[in-house]
Amino acid sequence: MLTHVDQIRFRCPQPAPYRTALAGYRVDINDKRGLAAYITQRSMISPLLSALFFSTFFLSVLAKDGDKSNALLVPAVVPALVGLALYAFSGIFHWLQLFRIGQRFMLPLPIGMTTMAAGFAVRILVHSSPTSLGLNIATTLLILLSPCLFLAIDYVILGRLTSVFGPEVSKQCMLIAPTRIAKIFVWSDVGTFLIQAIGGSMTTSSNIDTIHLGNKIVLVGLALQLVSFGLFTTLIIVFGFRVRSRFPQVWNATGSEGFSPFASSPVGDWHILYYTLCLSCLAILIRSIYRLTEFIQGYTGYISRHEAFFYLFDALPLWIAMTLYCVVWPPRFLMTINREAEAMGMSKVQSSDVNLVANRV
Repeated sequence: MLTHVDQIRFRCPQPAPYRTALAGYRVDINDKRGLAAYITQRSMISPLLSALFFSTFFLSVLAKDGDKSNALLVPAVVPALVGLALYAFSGIFHWLQLFRIGQRFMLPLPIGMTTMAAGFAVRILVHSSPTSLGLNIATTLLILLSPCLFLAIDYVILGRLTSVFGPEVSKQCMLIAPTRIAKIFVWSDVGTFLIQAIGGSMTTSSNIDTIHLGNKIVLVGLALQLVSFGLFTTLIIVFGFRVRSRFPQVWNATGSEGFSPFASSPVGDWHILYYTLCLSCLAILIRSIYRLTEFIQGYTGYISRHEAFFYLFDALPLWIAMTLYCVVWPPRFLMTINREAEAMGMSKVQSSDVNLVANRV
């Protein structure tokens, strides 16, 4: 029986074998910042979700029946159907993983996939009513803004991944404290999200001047988002290089648990999650550069008038990156990083100790 517990691991909503904790994710009960950061990481996504639904449906409702869109491109039905099917399939799988394995911090991912699928569904409707302002606003905002939720997921994953190795690894390998990653980048995402929402709704107007102004506003939001996510990607790369050079015992630790893509059991090799996170960042950067180039050219530009670019550099990279999380479900890897944490001398916490302290918190 413990007389004093210095560190605890929070229990997660997992099936019985994993109910002890998010393995290795320890929060010092005396560290108010750490405790607040843990809670904040789970609740900071709410502004993004609220902004997505509010901006899309509120602006769509405001569009009057007689309002006409000045969109030059009539979306093709077949590629939109393919996009709908792919995002819906992956989204359903994400929902299954969420309910099967748990971890609520992953909630923005299936929601983002669902809203992307909804964007393609509305895109199909736009083919039949290309001048409908409400439909154009809905599909533009859903497809333009849903990826912000994908960015938010990467922010939270990196913060949790770097935290489980202990304060020494985090301090020496991270340019920003893990507890601040979600706070800084999610709020940055919220800001750029709202800028893009305002500009995106204006680009569907029937007024040419309003369209040009909307393009400029979206351009500012996309540029800021690209800079922010570029800095985040730098954090990931620097973290990997520093762990490899400064903590080889952590870098080389792979764990004894094997990797089965569709299982629910923990996975010991954290490198799989790390490289998947890197691929996700690459896909998002490709998409961000494409969108920035598109809005630099304007709504009459070559890229905007040829939707093949949209599917090749936006829809496809994002779908591949986020679908990887169907098989590389992050909570499975975060469950079993005890080995890396113990390599740094972190104390083990027994299941009974977790329950004891959890009841006190």
